[in-house]
Formats: sequence, structure tokens, C-alpha cells
Amino acid sequence: MTSTFDAVVVGGGPRAVAVVERLTARHRDGAPPVRVAVVDRVEVGAGATWRTDQSPLLLNNTYSAHTTIYTDESTRMTGPVAPGPDLITWARESTPPPDRPDWVAEEAAELRPWSYPTRRIQGVYYREQLARAERTGRVAVTRVLGTAVGLDRNGDGARTVRLADGRTLTGRVVVLAQGMVQAQRSPRVRSLVAAARRSGLRYIEPGMPAERDWDSVPAGETTLVTGLGANFFDVVALLTEGRGGRFEPAGDRDHPARLRYLPGGREPRLVAGSRRGLPYRAKATYPMGFPPRYEPRLATRAWFAEVATVPGQDFRRDIWPQLAREFAWAHLATLFAHHPAAVVPGAGEAETLDRLRAARDDAEVDRVVAGTVTSPRWTLSVGRLDRPPAPGPVDEKTWRAWVTDQVNDELDAIHAPLTSPRNAVNRAMAAVRGPARALVNRGAVDGASVARDIDGWFTPLGLALASGPPPDRTARVLALIDAGILELLGENTSVTFEDGAFVGRSAVLRDAPVRATTFVETRMSKGVVTETDDPLLDGLLRAGRARLHHWPSDQGPAVCSGTLDVTPDDFHLLDAAGVPDERVIVLGIPAEAVQPGSAIGATPGSPSPLLAGADHAAHQILTNFPLP
Repeated sequence: MTSTFDAVVVGGGPRAVAVVERLTARHRDGAPPVRVAVVDRVEVGAGATWRTDQSPLLLNNTYSAHTTIYTDESTRMTGPVAPGPDLITWARESTPPPDRPDWVAEEAAELRPWSYPTRRIQGVYYREQLARAERTGRVAVTRVLGTAVGLDRNGDGARTVRLADGRTLTGRVVVLAQGMVQAQRSPRVRSLVAAARRSGLRYIEPGMPAERDWDSVPAGETTLVTGLGANFFDVVALLTEGRGGRFEPAGDRDHPARLRYLPGGREPRLVAGSRRGLPYRAKATYPMGFPPRYEPRLATRAWFAEVATVPGQDFRRDIWPQLAREFAWAHLATLFAHHPAAVVPGAGEAETLDRLRAARDDAEVDRVVAGTVTSPRWTLSVGRLDRPPAPGPVDEKTWRAWVTDQVNDELDAIHAPLTSPRNAVNRAMAAVRGPARALVNRGAVDGASVARDIDGWFTPLGLALASGPPPDRTARVLALIDAGILELLGENTSVTFEDGAFVGRSAVLRDAPVRATTFVETRMSKGVVTETDDPLLDGLLRAGRARLHHWPSDQGPAVCSGTLDVTPDDFHLLDAAGVPDERVIVLGIPAEAVQPGSAIGATPGSPSPLLAGADHAAHQILTNFPLP
């Protein structure tokens, strides 16, 4: 069966909803509605990330007030602004439609601008905005549940999307908006799956937590876990709170944010590690609800503007040193302001700032910090911001002391963020990582350095410091460490299959490695298309209908970014020969290297590449291929 539409959108999450909304904003009243098919393998309107059937323990890590699907004057676009409800307004004012789940009312009543919504309620918001757009009469939306596997050219210029079940959808324009595409099994993952089957072990491979079988993890047994990023906090919640465990306040004067875990009796004993060895840093609870803006003193807007004028720089050599100085200053400025006893007598802010400006590398920056503070308690290593104080090997006693310090420092950052030097560094990272990334598209960073230093190191560092979980979620993880339910394995964690068991090792020197019959990998997909399990994108690449984007480099051959190559202005898919397909538009994560910032959800009052891209796609649908 073939159906014909004005546009077919592959991927049913927020980017698809934004495209449909922008069509309603641009289309004229009285004209025939734009016929749009929206295809998603999980749920049209919510997509896989925001699916509405997932556990309420799976949370967003951004504020409720920072979610919208509507443009405002901040959006860089040519289309008209068409106001609509953001997540908070929707939660307070919307009239429940007949198909709204019963649980939404309770969750909506609890939302505050500074709270962290469940992913499922955010999915309901997106789904209902799709319906709201349809009620304008300017679009007619056909919701298609299925997996797109192919994209064909038609003789009349249209494009046909083939689904796994044999259905086809033909459109004058096809918009690819798959979002966070997942990775196919690597050879290592395939070998672990096979080993687990042969030996009767349990292995939960990397992927979206909402799509994994957590009931298979046995209660009471040691479970090895790798990955201490965003997914880790979700997995821990599902295996503790999700199994009947509870938390109660256990704070004291020094650490009022501390919690106590009351076991439900069905949780496993988790031994978790990663290359960093430490979990993502927590977000904080602020007196006014939201964090104050961090204003850099060294890595300023003017400094970034000047750096952007120099092409092809090496990020580590030419740009990172100033960022390192900024992080050190964030740390020291907080000590000067709130912990004067931590600063050596006679040290002044102006002189210290001058000494940082003169520091040429990480070692000199660290020496400035060490020479300014009164105790090792207040030192900082800018090369190990997301790691333990020093590299291993390290004995167990030292490691346990480091973990205790980590717990206490995180509790301080959660409950007293404005006086916490740790939290100041996190906010500094939040302030500079966007401008640092923007240098890439200004051509200021050599391609080899982009792949090696920014994508391979600085971006993950930024996630670890500034994209952590909600404060309550971190407080719960810290309570599990206190209770002995969770143990941190250490830096440079590795897990292998040996002699019928999974075996975990790290830079912590133990009498024996940790052995377990269950192994969980919580790694997140990076959204790259080089090894994606998305059959449509994979097929386009294999057939030469698409090609990979590369960063130019003066240090050697151009370096692959891991995303699709598209035209910089219209986001048209480029084939292997560099010829654009003007009927195929790619939005968001699969082409993020050419659309910086499009992976980030839209926030009211802030320029949104996601919404700008959706507006431009709507413009092309209506203008380049006008309705008959």
C-alpha cells in the first residue's frame, strides 16, 4: 500500500512536532491543509526518548521551564512567531484531552519551573502539541507506527519511504529527524552477548534504559556496571527505588542534603566504574530556583570573539589553557568570597588572577591554585576535573577516602551551591562549553583537533561537569554508596569475560578482581551514524545516497565527524559525490556537525537551532514545492 503526502517526516519526536508546528505557522488560512505523515518506531509525537509508557523514575536532566516547542523573538528564523504553551504553561492551563493518561494530572500538579520533569510527561506535552497543531486545520497529520528502512527516488521527483512491514509513504519532501540514533552492536558487545548465552550469565548491553529488561538483574547478587553518566543514574533508580527501596532525610548541620537508604530487599549489590571512575557531577538546588549566570573573567565573550578570527588552531594547545585558567579562577574566586580561611594570608584576588593569566599550561595553573590555598583539601587539578585527585594505581584505603570526600563534596555542591567551589567550576563549564564548540563552525579549530580534543575529550568533560542529573537523583546515589548498596570500582574500569564470569578491574589495587554473573553497560549512544542501527541511514550510506561529514585538517586528511553531510544552508542530504538531494532534508542529531546546537531541546527565550531548523524545513516544504 502506498500513501502520498506533501511531506514525510521520519522520526516522531520533538523535531517532527516542531516541523509540523512551523507548517501551521507559515501556511495560510483557507488553503488546503498540508498533508504530513510522521513515522516513528516507538510513539508518534513523543519518539523513543520521551515515550509515554516509560517508568516515572526516568527523569529529564533539564528544568521544566526550559522546555518548549514554540518559537519566540529569540529564534533566528524567517517565519512568523506563533506563540504556544511551554511545558509549565501546558501543565497548569491545558484542558485534558480524552486520551491523556490518568497519571499526568498528578505529575503536572507537582511541576515547578525549577523542577525536573519525568520523560514521560514531557512526551505527553510533545504529543499534545502535535494534536494542537492539527486542530488549526492547516495540517493533516497521519501518524504511522513503523520502522523506515529505505528511501527511493520516484520518476516524478517525489521520494518514497519504505517501512519494514512493506508499507510505503510517498512525499514531495522527506524530512529525516530520527534524533538520538542508537549504535549497532560492536564486535565486543556481540562477543559478550554470545559469552553470556553460552555460560548462563546475564548481560544488559548499552542502549536506552526504557528499552532494557531490568527484571533479569537478580536481587542480592553482585552486579558489575560500567558507565557513570546520565544513563547510570536511571539504571540505579530502576534497580533500587524501582524495587521498593526508599530514601529518608539523614542530614546534619554539615551536610543537610544527605539521605539514608531503606532497602526494599530486592536490589542487587552494584559495583560500578568507568574510565573517569566518578559519576557525573550533580546539579544543585538554588535559593531562587535557578542558577545565577556565571560571568567568565578570562574566557570572556571578547576573548572568544578574538580567538574565532584565527583559523585552524589546535584546541589543546591554543584554546584549552585559557579555559583551564577560567576553571581555576572559578574555584579560587569562590574560596576568596566564601572560604577566606582556605586562602593563604596575604593572597589577593587581583594578584592571583594575574598569576593565572601568566600560567602557560595545566601544571602552572595547578601550582597557582596550590600556592593560594592553605590545605590540600582546597587544591584543584585542571587536568582531572572529572576524575579522582590523582591517577592510579591506588590502594583501597586511599580510594575509600577519596570516595568519602567525593560524597561530601557533592553534598556541599547540592545544598550550598553558591559557596561551593566545586559547583562554581560546573557553572563555569556550562558558560564556556557552548562558545568553545561554536569555534568549530567558525573554522577556528583544525579538524584533527576537533575529533581528538573537542569530540574526543572536551565535550565528554563538559557533560560530566555541567550535564549531570537532578540534585535529588545524585543525593540518592550518594546514599546508596553510604549504605553499601553501590560501590565505585575506580578509574580506568574494565570488564572482561573470564572463566565463566564477568571480571571487573580498575586502577584501585584490590586483593582480587570483582567477579559477577551479571554485567550492565549503561553507555549512552553518541548519535553518530558511522555505526548506527538505524536501517534507513545505514542503507543510504551503503548505497552512496548519503556521505559522512568531514572536518578539514592541515595536519593530514580530513577527519570524519561521525554525522551525515548536508548542505550548510538548506540541510539537503549530500550523496557520495557531493550532489545534494533537494527533496531530502536532515534535521538535528544525525547531521549535528553542520547544525551545531540542534541536539539540544528548545528553551523559551533562548535561540534554538532545533526550532530554527524546523522553520527552515517548513519554509522549503511550502515554498520550493508549493501545494497544488
